[in-house]
Amino acid sequence: MSGPGHLDLAQVRARLAEGSGRRFWRSLDELAGSEAFEELLHREFPRHAAELPDGVDRRRFLQLAAGSLAFGGLTACTRQPREKIVPYVEQPEQIVPGEPLFYATAMTQGGYAVPLLAESLMGRPTKVEGNPDHPDGTRGSDRFAQASLLQMYDPDRSRVVRELRRIRTYSAFLADTRSALRALETLGDVRLRVLTGTVTSPLLAATLGRLLERYPAARWHRWEPVCRDAVVRGATAAFARPVDPVYDLAAATTVLSLDSDFLTSGPRALAHAADFMRLRRPRAEGSMNRLYAAESAPTSTGTVADHRLPLPPALVGKLTAAVAAALGVPGVTTPPELAQGHLAEWVAAVAADLKRDGRRGLVIAGDPAPPEVHVLAHAMNAALGAVGTTVRYVEPVEADPVPHLDSLRELTTAMAAGEVDVLLVVGGNPVYDAPADLGFAEAMLKVGRRVRLGLYDDETSELCQWHLPMAHYLESWGDARTPEGTVTLTQPLIEPLHGGKTAAEVVAALIDDEPRPADELLRAHWEGRGGFDGPFDKFWRRCLHDGFVPGTASPETAPVLDPAAAGAAAAGRAARGGGGGDAELVFRPDPTVWDGRYGNNGWLQECPKPLTLLTWDNAALMGPAMAARLGIENEQVVLLQAGGRQLEAPAWVLPGHPDGAVTLHLGYGRWRAGRVGSGTGVNAFRLRSADGLWSAGAVTVVPTPRRAELASTQLHNNIPLESEEAEKRHLVRTASLERFRETPDFAQQMGHGEGPSLFPDWEYPGYAWGLSIDLGACTGCNACVLACQAENNVPVVGKQQVRSGREMQWIRIDRYFEGDLEEPTVHHQPVMCMHCERAPCEIVCPVAATVHSHEGLNDMVYNRCVGTRYCSNNCPYKVRRFNFLKYTDHEEPLLKMMRNPEVTVRTRGVMEKCTYCVQRINRSRIIAEREGREIEDGEIVTACQQACPTSAIVFGDINDPESAVSREKASPRNYGILEELNTKPRTTYLAKVTNPHPALAGSDAHHGEGSHA
Repeated sequence: MSGPGHLDLAQVRARLAEGSGRRFWRSLDELAGSEAFEELLHREFPRHAAELPDGVDRRRFLQLAAGSLAFGGLTACTRQPREKIVPYVEQPEQIVPGEPLFYATAMTQGGYAVPLLAESLMGRPTKVEGNPDHPDGTRGSDRFAQASLLQMYDPDRSRVVRELRRIRTYSAFLADTRSALRALETLGDVRLRVLTGTVTSPLLAATLGRLLERYPAARWHRWEPVCRDAVVRGATAAFARPVDPVYDLAAATTVLSLDSDFLTSGPRALAHAADFMRLRRPRAEGSMNRLYAAESAPTSTGTVADHRLPLPPALVGKLTAAVAAALGVPGVTTPPELAQGHLAEWVAAVAADLKRDGRRGLVIAGDPAPPEVHVLAHAMNAALGAVGTTVRYVEPVEADPVPHLDSLRELTTAMAAGEVDVLLVVGGNPVYDAPADLGFAEAMLKVGRRVRLGLYDDETSELCQWHLPMAHYLESWGDARTPEGTVTLTQPLIEPLHGGKTAAEVVAALIDDEPRPADELLRAHWEGRGGFDGPFDKFWRRCLHDGFVPGTASPETAPVLDPAAAGAAAAGRAARGGGGGDAELVFRPDPTVWDGRYGNNGWLQECPKPLTLLTWDNAALMGPAMAARLGIENEQVVLLQAGGRQLEAPAWVLPGHPDGAVTLHLGYGRWRAGRVGSGTGVNAFRLRSADGLWSAGAVTVVPTPRRAELASTQLHNNIPLESEEAEKRHLVRTASLERFRETPDFAQQMGHGEGPSLFPDWEYPGYAWGLSIDLGACTGCNACVLACQAENNVPVVGKQQVRSGREMQWIRIDRYFEGDLEEPTVHHQPVMCMHCERAPCEIVCPVAATVHSHEGLNDMVYNRCVGTRYCSNNCPYKVRRFNFLKYTDHEEPLLKMMRNPEVTVRTRGVMEKCTYCVQRINRSRIIAEREGREIEDGEIVTACQQACPTSAIVFGDINDPESAVSREKASPRNYGILEELNTKPRTTYLAKVTNPHPALAGSDAHHGEGSHA
């Protein structure tokens, strides 16, 4: 993509102002209508997409292929070696070939439990889904849960116990370490330190407690790079003790988000998303919630907001104080710079809505927000009377909560002073992700005995004498708490592939004379707790079946707010300021690889990030105004200087990014992450300091003459609109709630509808499958993309292939901007095969590889496909994917185990696409026929639908007028894209409706009221 340095941004702004530019646009190039973009758009495929990597053209490829076939004939009479097969005589109990079993389990993300159901086919896990019966209210799952399957089968996972690069055994480790501990004990105190991440597991916390009792001089430290220190410090400052806020978005009619991505990030994001969307569905009568978002880095939550305000970090704190002052919080005054102007209008609108809604209002401060902002958020919720309605407080879920940065600093100081004899690092990767100014790696090398338990032999393991393979959660017995406190159980679906151990097993083995397996430890812990009715075996079987221990939610508490806390917080935040420099440097966890723990996960690396659509890299994000001032283009390498340290990173210009801020995502630049993750991106932790975990204050940005190659999908699969009249055929459609009430069918008015056709309609006497997507409920979280990839064996192609436009995901989420460059609205639109009733792909296939089923599906017969790609050329939606190369690894045994046996594994030269999960349709059909009944509505759930946490996707039989999908398609908001082509798509959309404040509707472009192009 050409960068903004090649574009006249002033001309682009003028076109927007006069209404001559596109209303919805995916990139600056598209908005400007640059020659490069137009040339790319009118190619059927991006440049080089039809060429082999070594430059061999198509004609030469066919010549070589013909020669290969000729030589292949010479071996046609060769006798293959005889192989013996053994019949499956004694079938294991409960295993029926082809029928999956589901087990309740849980993974941990940042230490908190994510309730899941894991699918097992023939004794191996092949898919994970959310647990709908869990009491914490979650729906669906997220991208990390879906991709965790690939992490378990990752060939680069640690496979052996290692001591100083030599392969050893677990028993040898225990003998050596116990001997060392006994020797130290005879000399005096055992100066043992244990470093973990966030621990909410009752079993692990109790086991660590036993370890500390056994060795009184031992200490337990914690470090989570995406830590919640601000939550702990803010609550302690506000209430004089730590408590956890739990938000009820289903009861909140006005929400103010302060640097919070509460819909797609954080421990309770799944529940938040489900609850928030319950009041987001527009109705002709009744209320609809309203969301304000002030943020210093673009988030998916901000794209859903009715009013989003991009601000540098210093101004977010001042805006918080201004809203608190407007709500009458004692001791807080409005900062002078927010007393008038657009920000003052924004503050007044927010405060008016919050006051009106009172106890149904809610203020949420995000984990990256400083403690002072959290204190002010607590004070505002108290002033609104929201405590007990939209927010409640519970006792801390984390075991013995302490600020993680203080704990890590204490450990580093002790190690540097030679006060640590033995260090046990459980999970985590502090050598890579500790703040740069602490010197953790150097201090750790002064410890005489260093032990690491981890999934990978990574950067931290490299500096430890002993490395132990850790068990993946799908191989583990254990427990952990959800953010509201319910203990959720982890149970394995498979024996540890590489002999991995859980944290509780390793810690207990250092205490007990004989090591005990994890299931025995878990059962003994809960049996010893008591408090259950009837026999423990019956109670325990019920817990394992349901996936959680009932009655274990954290008790609610009523903390007393310190009346002076808000004033002190406002004064402290005002004193911080911005810090000078070109901008403020903002750190955020990456949307796909998080803090680097998923760096070797190809599914996540290749998943386009929701806003930049970048894959395989991070970049220094900045707004168009700042890029224009500094003369910076996309992909230009810039030198970032902050806190006496510097880092080179490629720049990426993102409309809507706060001016005066630069965002750098964590998780990249690793040097020992495995074959997939090593060497990708730049290491943001090199600039992260203990005093600026989320904002480094002043940063100087120095452009360099060098360029980097980034892989973004934002220019891929653009659908050309050939004329000014065609431009009005909006692919994404949106309006305000007021307009929706005045004109419920506005979505149909924004299109041209169907025209006459020479083709006859199909008749569907039985089922007719269709799908509906609510654009107003889509957050762009990518859970559906990863779920489809896991369910349908979709391969990873790599960075260079993505740059050539060859990504293979069957679902893409198109991201559209609307409005000006500085504060545009963002819309997300998932696009998969439309399953057209008059499918343009079917009439051009010379071998009938793409055919129409009697239930309305556009089927692909893979073994017929000869790779002409005529179907893709003729598809107006650009949803077909072609295997140019051999993307699927057919050799690695672990990857073979991972794949869904119900879906064909495609190879080179085959076209593939979304099938509406036809394997799930057929499974339900077989069950219904066996039971002598019709398929019930809701019985078939596609992978994308099942993963969606907001229930934006609905699938079913459109021949049934009472089905959920029929009701969605009967909505006045329903429309199909490019309907005027008479394709009659089975996948349709519900237009997005927003709820802007009347006083801000004229100044913000956040409500779909812009003029047509």
